[in-house]
Amino acid sequence: MHKRKLGRNGPDVSAIGYGAMGFHLAYGAADAQAGLDLIKRAYDLGVTFFDTAELYGWGENEKFIGEAVKGFRDDIVIATKFGFTHENGNYGVNSRPDHIRDVTENSLRYLGVEQIDILYQHRVDPNVPIEDVAGTVRDLIAEGKVKYFGLSEAGPQTIRKAHAVQPVTVLQTEYSVFERDVETVLPTTRELGIGFVAYSPLGRGFLTGAVKPSSEYEDSDMRRFDPRWQPGNFEKNLDAVGQLGELAREKDITVSQLALAWLLAQGDDIVPIPGTRRIERLEENTAAAEIKLSADDLARIRGILPDGAFGARYAGDMVPNWI
Repeated sequence: MHKRKLGRNGPDVSAIGYGAMGFHLAYGAADAQAGLDLIKRAYDLGVTFFDTAELYGWGENEKFIGEAVKGFRDDIVIATKFGFTHENGNYGVNSRPDHIRDVTENSLRYLGVEQIDILYQHRVDPNVPIEDVAGTVRDLIAEGKVKYFGLSEAGPQTIRKAHAVQPVTVLQTEYSVFERDVETVLPTTRELGIGFVAYSPLGRGFLTGAVKPSSEYEDSDMRRFDPRWQPGNFEKNLDAVGQLGELAREKDITVSQLALAWLLAQGDDIVPIPGTRRIERLEENTAAAEIKLSADDLARIRGILPDGAFGARYAGDMVPNWI
């Protein structure tokens, strides 16, 4: 698999990475041994970029990744995140400097590494100046505990303020054929030389075509409550995926591969991190790195979903407010 550079001064990583969240959060129960086998298969296929976070099982996903990559840790880039809390079953944000340090120490231990390659602020904390966050990560970098600083779901003003204190290597935000809002932020990242990592590049599975109505998912699966799966939106989105499927069949590829190839075509600074728990899907996703779409293909895709999917990307007040 060919590689891309994450940011002007960041690491070289595989053009398609791997997002590990689904093994410990949001998509129901998973088979741990199958997950370890899948991560090793991803590496064999050329994947060198693996994404985890404290939030994903409160350390369990980091332990899982650390165990899975032990045999090739020096050949890959691992990204993890701080910034969420959970107390009495309630989620909140916390990016106070002392909390960042505590989470970083835990992540180093859980991953079994001496240095975190990319450390993201998972969500902007409105109660902590971003300059303080960037300053804390700057100190962790100086101490050798972290190599690169990243932000997730941050807006232009926040990115600029952080970047002035500690250069931001990469921004991670949802981006796909289904979700286009971040296109308003990309000019800022490109101006500053910041790479971009696209999470949920397959629309949380909708763009795989293997979908069912929200009521048929288990309670621990976020798609049970996702607005795009709700009646009214679900049917419209299913129709759009059907139209994408017609183009995919003409090119002898899958809808998933079409969606990933579309993302890669949006700029050499973009690296999608699809997640899956099935090796056949993993193999399908990684093969998309070799697919080239024509200008006519790209225009046709935009015509099918000019503004992205029908329905918000999160329920209620969970949609981040970019500033």
